[in-house]
Amino acid sequence: MQKALVWLRRDLRLYDNAALSSALKEAKQVWLTFIFDTDILKPLLQGEFDAKGLKHDRRVDFIWQGLEQSDQELRAQGGGLIVRFGKPGVCIPQIAQELGVNAVFANRDYEPSAIARDDSIKTTLNDLNIDFEQFKDQVIFEKKEILTNSNTVFSVFTPYKNNWLKTLQEKDLAAHECIPKSGQLAAIPKKLDLGLPSLESMGFCATGIEAYLPPGSEGGQAFLEDFLSRIDQYQIGRDFPAIKGVSYLSTHLRFGMLSIRGLVREAHRRMLAGSMGATIWLSELIWRDFYFMILANHPRLAQGESFKPDYEKIVWESGATAKKLFSAWCEGKTGYPLVDAAMRQLNQTGYMHNRLRMVVASFLTKDLGVDWRWGEAYFAEHLNDFELSSNNGGWQWASSSGCDAQPYFRIFNPITQSEKFDPEGKFIRRYLPQLEKLSSKTIHAPWKAGHLELEAAGLVIGKDYPMPIVDHDEARQKTLLRYSVVKKIS
Repeated sequence: MQKALVWLRRDLRLYDNAALSSALKEAKQVWLTFIFDTDILKPLLQGEFDAKGLKHDRRVDFIWQGLEQSDQELRAQGGGLIVRFGKPGVCIPQIAQELGVNAVFANRDYEPSAIARDDSIKTTLNDLNIDFEQFKDQVIFEKKEILTNSNTVFSVFTPYKNNWLKTLQEKDLAAHECIPKSGQLAAIPKKLDLGLPSLESMGFCATGIEAYLPPGSEGGQAFLEDFLSRIDQYQIGRDFPAIKGVSYLSTHLRFGMLSIRGLVREAHRRMLAGSMGATIWLSELIWRDFYFMILANHPRLAQGESFKPDYEKIVWESGATAKKLFSAWCEGKTGYPLVDAAMRQLNQTGYMHNRLRMVVASFLTKDLGVDWRWGEAYFAEHLNDFELSSNNGGWQWASSSGCDAQPYFRIFNPITQSEKFDPEGKFIRRYLPQLEKLSSKTIHAPWKAGHLELEAAGLVIGKDYPMPIVDHDEARQKTLLRYSVVKKIS
C-alpha cells in the first residue's frame, strides 16, 4: 500500500494504537487526522455561556490540549495532525481523496450512533475506491468474544469475569508497535495544513482543566506512575473520597490517551504477584469490558430502554415535583451532606468519586423517586470521563433495572454511607464549607445537631444549609411500593 490515513477518534495516543500500528505496517506514507465532530459538539453548545459567548466544557478543552501534544510530537517526526471542525461524513472522504490514500484506518467504536456513522463513511469511501479498515483497540475482548458455555451473551458479571480471565492470553495484552520508519510519517500538504482550529472558533473556551488533570499521554503516564506506587493499597482506600485512594485514570482512558492493554497488563501482572489492590482494580477494568459488551449486544440501551423490560412499569415522580427534586439534587441542595458534596464536586471539577456515583444515583432514584434517565443525562453532560456504556450500566445498576444490578430493595442510606466512607467529614467540609465547624458526629446529618452546636458553628438549618428534602425512612417505604409493580426480578 502506498498511502494511508489514520483517523483518530477516542484513541488519542501515538503508542500501542492498533489502527496506527497497522497503517505503519502496510503503507509507505501515513497521515493522521482528527475531526471535532459538529454532530457531537453542537448539542453541547447550549445553556450558560461566558461573557464572550463561549461554552465551558472541560472535555473539549482536554481533547484539544491532547491533540496539540500529539501534533507537536508528529511534527518533530516530519508529519503532523490534520484537524478539522465539521462532519466526519464530509471531512474524512474529502481529506482521504485530497491525500490520494488507498485506505483509511480507524479503531472500532461500539455505540450505535458511531457504528451508523462508520457504516455510512465506509460506503462513501468504497465508492471512491478507498478501503476503510477498523480494529479492536479500546477493549480487551469485544462484542461476542466472551460467551457462555451455550454460546450466548453474558448478563451477569462474575461468570463473565471468570470466563474473561480464563480466556486471557499474553497476545491479548501485547502492545501494538507504532514506530515509524524514517520519512514514513508524511508531511501535510500545505493546502491541508491548517493547524488546530482554536477552541474559540468552535464556540468553546479554555477551562483550566490542565491544572488538576494534565492532558495527553504525557499526563496519563504521570498519573499512572503515581497510581502504581499506591496500587497495593487500592482495595483499602478506593471507597473513601477524602483520601487519594483511586487511580484518577478514567478520563485519560476514556479518550484513549492511555492504552487499556497497558493498564490491564500492569494489573494482571501484579495480581499474579499477589497484590489484592491490583486484583480489585483489574476486576473494575473487566467491568468496563463487560459494559462495552452489553451495549454492543443490546444497542436498544442507547435509546434509554431498561435492560430488564419489566422495569419500564415503574412510575417515577413527574411534573413540578420531579423537577423540584431533580433541581435540588443537581445543585447539591438536598440537605444530605454527602450527596450534596458529591454533586458539588461534579459541578466544580467534572469528576466524581466512584463510591459517590453509587450514592447519588441511589439517592436520586430511590430516595427522590426520579427517573434514572434524568441522572444518566446529567452525568453525560458533566462528567469528564463520560462513557455511554459505563454510564448507562452504572445508572441501571443503581436503579436495579440493569443487568446484574443491585436488588430493588437495596437502598443506600445516605447518612450511613456518609458515616462509613467519610467518617470525619473531611470530604464534606471540602465542598460544603458552611458545615466546616460541625463535629464529625453531626456533620453527616446537620439537622440533628443540637441548638448550641449549631449556634457555635454559626449555622442556621433551612437558611445556611437546607433541611432534608425527603425523609429517608419514608422515602424507602415509598420506593418499595413504587417497585412493587415489577413482577419478575432476575
